[in-house]
Amino acid sequence: MELAWMLGITALAGVGGTGLGGAAGCLLRRESSRAISLLLSFAAGVMVAVVCFDLLTDALTPDPDGKPPALLVLAGVLIGYGAVDALNRLLSRGPEIPEGRGGLLLAGLVMAAAIALHNVPEGMVIGASFAAGGGPDTLSRGGLVMAAVIGLHNIPEGMAVSAPMISGGMPKPKAAAAAAATGAPTVLGAALGYAVGALGPRMLAAALSFASGAMLYVVFGELLPEANGLWRSRAPALAAVVGILVGMLVVLL
Repeated sequence: MELAWMLGITALAGVGGTGLGGAAGCLLRRESSRAISLLLSFAAGVMVAVVCFDLLTDALTPDPDGKPPALLVLAGVLIGYGAVDALNRLLSRGPEIPEGRGGLLLAGLVMAAAIALHNVPEGMVIGASFAAGGGPDTLSRGGLVMAAVIGLHNIPEGMAVSAPMISGGMPKPKAAAAAAATGAPTVLGAALGYAVGALGPRMLAAALSFASGAMLYVVFGELLPEANGLWRSRAPALAAVVGILVGMLVVLL
């Protein structure tokens, strides 16, 4: 029953977040790029705060001999970063997108597949956070905060899926449903992250550090570059700083 709670919360963050973004993509116009830029930057800032003040601090909990597993955490962060980078490189080798409405529809389908695969390591972040908090039976604040952060992050991803599909001729309800479906693999990732984290302190540190690396790639390799590309202004940077402060307060209070 406790595991079901965690998976349900994860499904709400994954499917609910991308579904909400898909529905928003049916309503927003091109001039909404500034709002999306601010949302991406804010989500990136919250993610940085959660990684620095929650995930990594839990991963660096000292062993029984009093020493923090610093080398394990360092390796885990680099492996997590590299794994998501490799996944993105693999997905970028997809088919060439033709021009026209058919090309827009295909672009939306390719984006949906990429985000679906991308959501597996994001789900691991949620599962590892619950494992660090003692399990879903305690509804750990760290797990709930991470689920909320992932859900916020998934909103612009859902927009990125539904918008080209709608432009390519797909009915809006189907496009929104397709966007929501891309969040389903988050549940699989959460189950995997929790299972690994529950194996013991060392495996928990490995899972948390891997999740941290994956999150840092999402922030610095995707969210912030995309936000700056949508709006060349100081405002996205300010939104990221505000996100860091909000994330810090949520984690520490």
